[in-house]
Amino acid sequence: MVDTTQMMATLIQCRVAGSSDEMQHNESVQMLASFRKVLQDQTLTPLYQPIVDLHSGKFIGYEGLIRGPSDSPLHAPTRLFSVARSHGHTIELERLCRKIHIDKFVSLGLAGKLFLNMSPDALMMHSDDMSVSSLLPPQIVGVAPDGIVIELTESEATSDYSSLRQAASDYRGLGLQIAIDDLGEGFSSLRLWSELRPEYVKVDKYFVQGIDNDAVKRQFVRSICEIAQQSKSTVIAEGIETEAELDAVRSLGIQYGQGYLLGRPSLTPGAALPSETQRLLTPERSAKRPFAESYKGMGTARKILRTVPAVADYTLTNDVYDIFKRQPELQVLAVLREGTPVGLIHKLRMLDRLARPYHRELYGNKPCDQFIENLPLIVDHKTSLQDLGHLFTEANPHHLSDGFIITEQGRFIGVGTGFDLIREITQMQIHAARYANPLTQLPGNVPINEHIEALLLSEEPFAVCYCDLDHFKPFNDLYSYRKGDEAIQITASLLRQYIDSSIDFVGHIGGDDFIVVFKSENWRERCQKILDQFNASMAHLYKSDHLAEGGYITENRQGVEVFHSLISISLGVVEVNMALPYSSHQIAEFAALAKTEAKKIPGNSLFVERRSLLGVPLAQTRPGLQ
Repeated sequence: MVDTTQMMATLIQCRVAGSSDEMQHNESVQMLASFRKVLQDQTLTPLYQPIVDLHSGKFIGYEGLIRGPSDSPLHAPTRLFSVARSHGHTIELERLCRKIHIDKFVSLGLAGKLFLNMSPDALMMHSDDMSVSSLLPPQIVGVAPDGIVIELTESEATSDYSSLRQAASDYRGLGLQIAIDDLGEGFSSLRLWSELRPEYVKVDKYFVQGIDNDAVKRQFVRSICEIAQQSKSTVIAEGIETEAELDAVRSLGIQYGQGYLLGRPSLTPGAALPSETQRLLTPERSAKRPFAESYKGMGTARKILRTVPAVADYTLTNDVYDIFKRQPELQVLAVLREGTPVGLIHKLRMLDRLARPYHRELYGNKPCDQFIENLPLIVDHKTSLQDLGHLFTEANPHHLSDGFIITEQGRFIGVGTGFDLIREITQMQIHAARYANPLTQLPGNVPINEHIEALLLSEEPFAVCYCDLDHFKPFNDLYSYRKGDEAIQITASLLRQYIDSSIDFVGHIGGDDFIVVFKSENWRERCQKILDQFNASMAHLYKSDHLAEGGYITENRQGVEVFHSLISISLGVVEVNMALPYSSHQIAEFAALAKTEAKKIPGNSLFVERRSLLGVPLAQTRPGLQ
């Protein structure tokens, strides 16, 4: 007997499924019709987002972004290109986008390079008679080929690397450049980088957002910078949205950036950064950023400054020649435009060019600015030598040999050389190694004092935390000095883990004593995390029965058995909130007193010295309290 109820249910399911399929089909047909109308009417809106030099603040170009009709489900670019891929119209859509971007770019009179997004498949669809028009629309008038950067987007895996490499080579021959978009997000972007050797590499915003608080992301981006230096690619950091992210990216030596902090996509973008954003890029701001790997007091760009003449850009070449002739020891001089330094002229290169047949006659009575061969590296005199070293890792190698310009409030004051910089940095490294603790390799007393002195001179607020291990000697006696050394190394690693490595500093006084200098505003939370994690970090050092009992019994020097608790950590903190007539040694004494108070509290403890170093009574902070 047939179950009629089951048959009815089955029929209903079939009708529902058929209805659903029909609805999806109708929706697909309507979407395709809308898409074709977009192509036919060319109702796409071009937007431009600036790409910024993170040292000068100048716009080097714009990335072209596209939006569909605002009243259409195809407004979002992801949906627009998804429909195009589903119906085999990706190449047609991309070509229309490029035409619209170039037309609008020209009509707006925008300066710099235009970064145009393109899929690998579109790049490889080129004919035997290569021309710019086979990739770009005929309406390219107004944009030179060397002003176009093809930004390869990777929506799906690429396998035909040979054809892709050949296509990239062909278009490079026409003057265009190549960039890889969203490095780290695609299917095989590292392989693509190795195969194409692009002029630009854009780090995906995932690795930039939150980079200031993520050591793994910083290491990833640092590795990208190292590969880029070897492959001669320029790194662009995408997705910069906060000042902290900007500082972290700049500290890694990345020269160019893009993101909402620097400029949102716009139909009519500006030509320069707003003044409040420009201030974020000042050398003074960078120079005030201490690093955990070293310490201040190491010197600034002024330490390697060399005084040389400067001439206006309209000065005749013959006059510059006479300056070099009158000063045989002079190897370089600066060129100013309306008082602002714009480049350097090198004696030997200028003389070499003028020695060629008829060159003296051709160029002698023309302005000297034609002898500026490369864009110069310009730094403020307050830039620390360490920050300057970071700039050189990203800048073109010629700066090491050619030298760089040093300014004070934008005014030219002299030049520096790569030789002098390397010499000073080498001396800094020797100095740091001389005073580093051999067990933890952390800076010792001398660099700790120098770091605090430098912060006092800068009149910046900071907090000094004195860290000491409690009950360490009984542990060292019972478990041996090897386990004691391991406990000290664990403590050093824990302190490193919970500081902000871009602005905070960790030093090792000796034995089981450490100093942390916090510039992080949330230093209380960081101290609490150290306290919370300390016991778990040390647990594997103990025997199970000692761990269970919370300590162990040993004989003291008088032969009396005494119970000793497991190792704990005491943190004594003193805040320095204004310029005070105290030295680093005096502040260290205040921190030591705070540490002594912390040690009176059982277990892992934090004591904050709440007076402003002016004699106000102490106030105690119990474990876990702020």
